[in-house]
Order: sequence, then C-alpha cells, then structure tokens
Amino acid sequence: MQGTLSKMKSSLGDIVDYYLPIGDQQLHLNPYIGKQLTLTHTGNIFCCSCGKKTKKSYSQGHCFPCMKKLASCDMCIMKPESCHYAKGTCREPQWGEENCMVPHYVYLSNTSALKVGITRHTQLPTRWIDQGATQALAVLKVKTRQISGLVEVAIAEMVADKTNWRTMLKGNNDDIDLQQQAQLLLPQVKQKLAEITAEFGEDAIEYLDNSIVDIHYPVDQFPTKIASHNFDKDPLVSGILEGIKGQYLLFDTGVINIRKFSSYEVIVTE
Repeated sequence: MQGTLSKMKSSLGDIVDYYLPIGDQQLHLNPYIGKQLTLTHTGNIFCCSCGKKTKKSYSQGHCFPCMKKLASCDMCIMKPESCHYAKGTCREPQWGEENCMVPHYVYLSNTSALKVGITRHTQLPTRWIDQGATQALAVLKVKTRQISGLVEVAIAEMVADKTNWRTMLKGNNDDIDLQQQAQLLLPQVKQKLAEITAEFGEDAIEYLDNSIVDIHYPVDQFPTKIASHNFDKDPLVSGILEGIKGQYLLFDTGVINIRKFSSYEVIVTE
C-alpha cells in the first residue's frame, strides 16, 4: 500500500481497534500485532489541505501557506482561551462557527498521570484514545471552545494539562478515581466558573454526572526504553509491531508518532 499518512482512526471496544489511513485506503492494524511491519517514507510530503508537494510539514501536515491562512492552524486552537472570534478577526468565520462556537467537553483522564483536557462534543472517545488515556471522565459540557479553554486553564493550575508521552508509552498507570478527583477539583474553581457564567450566560456551563470510561489498548509488550523513529532522519521504520497506544506504533525497534508525520507519503509492506 502506498499513500500519505494521516492520524490513525480508532473505535472503542473491549480493546481499541486501530486503522491506519494510507491515502484513500485504510489498513486494519490490530491483526499485525506480533508481526513484521515496514513503513518506508518515499521522501514526498503533500499538504493535507491543498495537496501541493511541500518540503516541510507544518501544523501536522500542512504546507506553509495553508498553515498561515487556515483557522484550524491558528494559535487559538492550541490556546482556546485566546479565541478572537468575537473580535471579528477569525481567519475563517464559518469554520469557527462550525468547530469552535459549538459545545465542548472538559474532562479528566488518566494518561501519564491525572490530566485535564478539552475536546469538541463530537470527538469523544476519539480524543481520549489519541492521547493514550486508560480512563476518562467528561465532567463539564460548555457552550464554546473558548469557554472550555478558560475552564481548562483554571483547573490546570492544580493538575497537568499535558501528557508525558514517554511515561504513557512505558505502561498503564494504576486506576484513578476520576469522579472523586472531580469532586475535589471543581469546588476549587467555583469562583472562576461563576465569572464565566456571568460573562457568557447561564447556559455557558453544564455539570455532568457521567461514568468513567475505561480504555484498553492492543499492546503485547510495552517498551522499557523509548527510542523514537523519525522519517526526517531515517526513511525506514521496520520491526515487529508490539502494540499501539495513543497515536503511537510500538515496534521492537522503537516507537513512531503517526500524527507527527501526517502528509508524509509512505509505502507499507509486511
């Protein structure tokens, strides 16, 4: 199979099912656990937006011009609390309306440790799987992406808002009582939530009473030492596929973050 990579697709079951997009095709990866798999980068990178060939990938698969003009590549995507839609300066107002001015969740998860995060209402449980969470709990539903960012910043003063990917790949953490953690954390940001409600309306924040979601990954063996494959340094990634977690393929020769190499053209062989 030959084509450009994009982030792995997944579905939640007893064990996460993974599919690797290769151009217009998809390779079901779970059957390859324990088997030889080789990915060879052809040297070509094609922008995931306009399709043009580019020497370097920006913002997970874009050429430089698309990275500079698309709203999905703006800094407010990384820092949603800085959303400038209301100022009339959104790069693509319609895209903003469809992707940012829609409900979002604030959640707690167990990745490399207890973590707070946010995601669009259509992205659960995909977002949790992409981050390698073994447990997750949506605690608040909010009206817009900006509001989710404001809440996340407040909670992040007490718990991490980023995953230590090396720790995440070395194994699964002990279970955390996420509901108990939510009961401890939310009262500490009560004042901030009240301020947000006063500014954005009574319907800005909804408290949830959800169950914890447990997530199990197809991993035969976790790496004891993390060595990263990088197509920019070596076009050949080959070895026994020992597992998949988050957006990482775990080979006996090292790990590779598929999302990092979106838009890279590869040839996949057994």
